Amino acid sequence: MQVPGWLVKAMAGVVGTAFLFILTLNVWIVRSTSNRVFEDFECIPSNKVGLVLGTTHKLKSGKENPYFISRIKTAAMLYHKGKIKHIILSGDNHTRYYNEPLQMKTALLAQDVPEDDITLDYAGFRTLDSVVRSKEIFGQDSVTIITQRFHTYRALFISEYYAVNAVAIVADDISFPGSVPMTLREIVARPLAVIDLYIFKKTPHHLGKKEYL
Repeated sequence: MQVPGWLVKAMAGVVGTAFLFILTLNVWIVRSTSNRVFEDFECIPSNKVGLVLGTTHKLKSGKENPYFISRIKTAAMLYHKGKIKHIILSGDNHTRYYNEPLQMKTALLAQDVPEDDITLDYAGFRTLDSVVRSKEIFGQDSVTIITQRFHTYRALFISEYYAVNAVAIVADDISFPGSVPMTLREIVARPLAVIDLYIFKKTPHHLGKKEYL
């Protein structure tokens, strides 16, 4: 059956509008935050607390996740260079068998970071949760976010919305088979973050009692 011309034009219009919407919001988020993304450990401003955004330590293939390794390495280097004094490890702990913060802590201890200078945030289910909880639960108005470059812009955008004075350090940019899908997913996640913040006014899944660092 031949598709009517008007329907083809309508579908093309919808696709074109969606593409323009995604592109525009990506440009806005990246441009508005890029001046707070750092690569040089010597140039990044010091903060009391570094916030490591969670990711699984293993890929589906069973191999070590390069993103996990580089975030831990970067956090440890910031700590040992005196750019941060305490580290919040924020990630997902939705089952007893999946515990990102604990996995990150084990890896960070192996990098000679003292246990007393590590705090685990078990309710960092999303980037928004991790950022907001760093302020509302752990009392930090200024943090250094530690993650991959593609992720830094959205994290900083959320931070600005919630009045968290944040900078970000780029963990090593790594290319591996799963990196392209992650980057493409982030391109979609940025406009969704705008919708979550400005339309749905989303808040963290869980807050709870304050913990003073």
